[in-house]
Amino acid sequence: MYADFKGKAIEFAKVAVQEDEAGNFEKAINHYLNALDYFKTHLKYEKNESSRQAITAKFKEYLARAEYLKAQLARQVAEPASAPPGDAVQKPKAKNDKEDEKKSREENIDGAIVADKPDVKWGDVAGLEGAKEALKEAVILPVKFPQFFTGKRKPWSGLLLYGPPGTGKSHLAKAVATEADSTFFSVSSADLVSKWMGESEKLVVQLFKAAKEKAPSIVFIDEIDSLGAARGDSESEAARRIKTQLLIEITAVKESSERVLILGATNLPYMLDNALRRRFDKRIYIALPEQHARAHMFKVHLGDTPHNLTEKEFQALAAKTEGFSGSDIAVVVKGVLMEPIKVVQGSQHFKRTRDADGQMKYTPCAPDDTGAEEKNLQWFMENDPDSVLPPPITYRDFEKVLLKARPTVSPKDLGIFQQFTEEFGEES
Repeated sequence: MYADFKGKAIEFAKVAVQEDEAGNFEKAINHYLNALDYFKTHLKYEKNESSRQAITAKFKEYLARAEYLKAQLARQVAEPASAPPGDAVQKPKAKNDKEDEKKSREENIDGAIVADKPDVKWGDVAGLEGAKEALKEAVILPVKFPQFFTGKRKPWSGLLLYGPPGTGKSHLAKAVATEADSTFFSVSSADLVSKWMGESEKLVVQLFKAAKEKAPSIVFIDEIDSLGAARGDSESEAARRIKTQLLIEITAVKESSERVLILGATNLPYMLDNALRRRFDKRIYIALPEQHARAHMFKVHLGDTPHNLTEKEFQALAAKTEGFSGSDIAVVVKGVLMEPIKVVQGSQHFKRTRDADGQMKYTPCAPDDTGAEEKNLQWFMENDPDSVLPPPITYRDFEKVLLKARPTVSPKDLGIFQQFTEEFGEES
C-alpha cells in the first residue's frame, strides 16, 4: 500500500523540479508541498531503515527548497511597496544579491573550519588500530616527514570510514583534528544540500577552494551517503549536480600536488554512488568495539566521577556488553551516572563523610549505620544543599542499568557491513 504513496511523492517531486527550473516558483512550491505530504505518509509505513534514511534526506532537501522559495516570493511582494518604480532600481539589487550570496557561502565554509582543537587524542579512541594507522599515514606522516613522500610515493588522498552507527567514526575524525597540524574542515551533508538549487554546487566548490588555500588540510564529510547516494529514478536534478561537482572536486584534489585529505564517514556504504566510492583510496570498516575496547570505554565515560569499580569488574562489564556500540555504552554509563542521584532522592538517613578535598559532607546510608541521622533531600534543600554528597558508583549500579539495556545494531546489520568489507573494504 505504502509504495503508492512513494510513487505519488516522486511524481510530484519531478514536476516540482521542472516548474522550479522553469521559474514557476508558486507552482513549484505547491508541488514540493504535495510531495512532502506523500513522503511523510510513506515514512509511516516504511520499515527498511536504509530506505527511511534515503527518503528522509530527500524530504529535507525538498522542504529546504520550498521554504527558500516561499521566503523569496514574500520578499519580492514586500519590496515593490517601498522601492521606486522602474528597472533602474532592480539591476543594482541583483548585483548586491550576488555579492551577499558569495559572502554567505564564504561564511558557511569558514564556519566549517574547526578552529579549536577537540582535545580527543589517539589514546582516547579505544581499539580501531588499523584505522588509526591509516589515518596517521595519510595525515600525520606527510606533515611531519614530507621527505618520506617523494617520487611515486604519495600519501592517501581519500579515506572512507564506514560501519554501524555509534562505532566511533566521528570520534576518530576529532582525534585527527587534534593530532594533525592541518586545517580541519568538518561538514555534514546537510550543510551542503540544504541550500537552494544551484547554491549547493557553489558551496562544494568554495569548500574545496578553501581547503586548497589552507593546505595542508583535511575535509571531513559526515553522512556522505546523503550527499553522494547511488543514482536512481527518484534522484532530483539538484542532487545529481551536487554529486557531479563533488566528484569533480575530489578528482582534482587527487590529481594535484595539494596536500588535502578527503575523509568521509557513512553508516550506509551500499548507498554510495559507485564512482564516489572509487574516489576513496582506502575504505576502512569501523566495527563494533572488542571486549578490551569496551572496558576502556566504560572507564572513559565514567571519567573522574567517584566510583569503586575494580579492573576485574570493568572487564566483567565488557564481557556482558557483547554487540554494544560505543554510543550504546555511552548511554549505559549515562544511566548509571544517575543511579546515585536516585539513591539520594529516596534516602531517609544520611551520615557524615569527607569528600575528595577533605570537606565534611553527608551521604546516604542505612538506618542502622553508625552515625546515621534521620534526614531527607527536602531537609538539605531547606537547610544546607551544599553539604549533601551522592555515593560513589558501584558495580551493582551497572548491573541494574544493564538489565534494561539492549544493543542498537542487529546481527543482520553487521552481515551487511561484513559483506561490503569483503567486496570493497578492509578491516580496521
